[in-house]
Amino acid sequence: MGVLMSRRQTVERVQKVSLAVSAFKDGLREQPSTRRRAEAGTARQGTLEQEVQEGEEEALAGPSQPEESSAGKAAWERLRDGRGVEPEEFDRANRFTPPAFIRPKRELHDDEPPDISLEQREEILNDEMCEICEVWTAESLFPCRICHRVYHDGCLRRMGYLQKDSAVEVTETAHTETGWSCYYCDNLNLLLTEEEMYSLMETLRNCKIIPESCLTLDDFLHYKHQVHKQQFERTMPEAQEEQAALQFNALDPDKKGHIEWQDFLSHESIQLLQKIRPQNALLRLLTPKERERARTAFLALDQDNDGFIGEGECRQARHTWFRKHQKEMLSCNVSISHVGPISEGSPASSRNGKSPEKILPATKQEETRSIDWPGFLRENVAYILAARPNSAALHLQPLA
Repeated sequence: MGVLMSRRQTVERVQKVSLAVSAFKDGLREQPSTRRRAEAGTARQGTLEQEVQEGEEEALAGPSQPEESSAGKAAWERLRDGRGVEPEEFDRANRFTPPAFIRPKRELHDDEPPDISLEQREEILNDEMCEICEVWTAESLFPCRICHRVYHDGCLRRMGYLQKDSAVEVTETAHTETGWSCYYCDNLNLLLTEEEMYSLMETLRNCKIIPESCLTLDDFLHYKHQVHKQQFERTMPEAQEEQAALQFNALDPDKKGHIEWQDFLSHESIQLLQKIRPQNALLRLLTPKERERARTAFLALDQDNDGFIGEGECRQARHTWFRKHQKEMLSCNVSISHVGPISEGSPASSRNGKSPEKILPATKQEETRSIDWPGFLRENVAYILAARPNSAALHLQPLA
């Protein structure tokens, strides 16, 4: 107990010092402008750089809405930093300070094919101590179904990442096959580097998308049309518009008529990753748990053990295990991102004698084309990553 209190006191002391230093630096930045305002009265003076910056902020928000300018700026900052809930939005008393997310950086060898063996199974090991408080309390720890981290539900509440609605979901699913994604893995936007994030923010700004807002079908289609016209300098074809409408429906599983901001951001993040990074780089993002689930899926589909499966089988896996199941289907004790085979006797394979997933017919070309293990991973890696969030929304709709 003494070690626990000492560690918590150390963390809190470091947090207080960091806040004090940040406040001191902010005071130094604001002091010159405050002194000038006092000397000049109501006249606003400052450097040319400050005036230009303030003018740009006012132009973005509109001259008649200064409050929206401040709120909009904060929303863009949260988007840039990858934060979800702003710390000031909940009571600071008895709460930990949420961590500052550090975006990944591209390495020189990222584009080279990784060595992911089919025969060599990987040992899955979770951390022994809570990621937040670094205390071990055995069965009271909740593991993430994607990474190695484990958490206390109390620590998640104090961080502001576990609200009343999600608390039940975590306690009921964390120790089941369904599983639960921690706040790192749940946010696909954190997979983007700083350069990729600025590229996405520039696209959102050009298309007049307001951060942290919900999008209707018209908003979503208008955005897709603008992005396509900016990229290809021509109108989006009707077939792609229909595909965009299907993607909107997949992002709105509850049929509310709009998609939540976090679901839209996750969809755009995985779309950007597909466009910018080669498949080998995406494969390096997979965790040992995800690789092991994909390995289980391929071995089950490879009935004759020759190291190859048909393209139709690969597409069937993509439309079943590499996508999300609706919330009402979670009672089947099947993981929403578990990439494994559907056996005929499994609870997910039959409900009143009917399959929950429509089996897509394979064409003759698909039946003749064979896919090996590396090809299976490359063709499905984006869908595996898109299955990480806890949301029931389908963040990457498989092509029909």
